[in-house]
Amino acid sequence: MKPVKDVVLTDELRRYMIGHGTPPDPVAQALITRTQALGPEAQMQVPPEQGALLTLLAKLLSARHIVEVGTFTGYSTLCLARGLLPGGRVVTCDLSSAWTSLAQDAWRRAGVADRIELRLGPAVDTLRTLPAEPHVDLVFLDADKTGYINYWEQLVPRLRSGGLLVADNVFYGGAVVNGSEEGNAAAMRAFNDHARDDSRMETVMLPIADGVTLARKLPPSASVATE
Repeated sequence: MKPVKDVVLTDELRRYMIGHGTPPDPVAQALITRTQALGPEAQMQVPPEQGALLTLLAKLLSARHIVEVGTFTGYSTLCLARGLLPGGRVVTCDLSSAWTSLAQDAWRRAGVADRIELRLGPAVDTLRTLPAEPHVDLVFLDADKTGYINYWEQLVPRLRSGGLLVADNVFYGGAVVNGSEEGNAAAMRAFNDHARDDSRMETVMLPIADGVTLARKLPPSASVATE
């Protein structure tokens, strides 16, 4: 039987939801429009309500150190940068100079370019160069799905106690539960199990956009060793 509190998110209800949250400002909206003009690739951009959530989470964490894996055209990066404390920084990783050129233009127009460090190249190589001690306040993971577990293992040790890792696309369009996963869907199912079973973290999976997992780093005394 369907749970009473489940609500189908229709287009009308989604517009209502967005209209009752903090809306994109003109710079953010212009970036959304430019990204949509790319065609099918535009689906990789996070929706406005998810961007607003990222800004709010950064503010709630009083974030100074944010790491993002998967920049695309920089909308999520923009939202993260706007939540930083003064003097804070977002390190964001991507492979495409074409897409990130759109991002850099938007960051300049928004006045946050000085808060963002773009690193082009394989993300796992970038992550390995980050300081090893726990210092990261917030991570946003939204890149190649087969790399998620590797990114997780690079980033969780670098999260401070109470820090948050946000993983996108954990539903993978619903394919993680179809029973015959392969490719990216299989990778996301494996990642979801990996995140759930990690004793260093406490997690919740939310039905936002294509599914979002919030994972909070536990203090060492609260972690339970797994066999």
